[in-house]
Amino acid sequence: MIIDCCTREILGWRLSDNGSSKTAEAALEEALIYRLGALGRVQQPLALRSDNGLVFSSRYYTGTVKAYGLTQEFTTPYTPEQNGLMKHFFRSLKEERIWLHRFESLGQARVVIDHWIRYYNEERPNQSLGYVAPRAHPALAA
Repeated sequence: MIIDCCTREILGWRLSDNGSSKTAEAALEEALIYRLGALGRVQQPLALRSDNGLVFSSRYYTGTVKAYGLTQEFTTPYTPEQNGLMKHFFRSLKEERIWLHRFESLGQARVVIDHWIRYYNEERPNQSLGYVAPRAHPALAA
């Protein structure tokens, strides 16, 4: 999941049955295309914050981040509050969608989550900001 830290809009996401660097890279590339219109090096400083998971610290993923000109930031271990935005998002997703369904396939889960993310981005007021997020700000979290 890639979320804009300012607008709280979901910019890119992927769901897989394994936690691979390629899956994370696909979500990042989707976010860059969504926000910037095309893949390529970013022109303005843009930070990508994540936890210290193996996927985000792998050579493959960190190489991808650098290739696009992003700065990678990692939260301090054992301080989940440093990425509270992402933790809150996943709690909302689970409470409002995941725990209400019994998925029969990964494909079915993707469809349900995709619909909810569209609702989250376009219709659901952000509870802490009090409005539906506009599209434009260069700060991301993974």
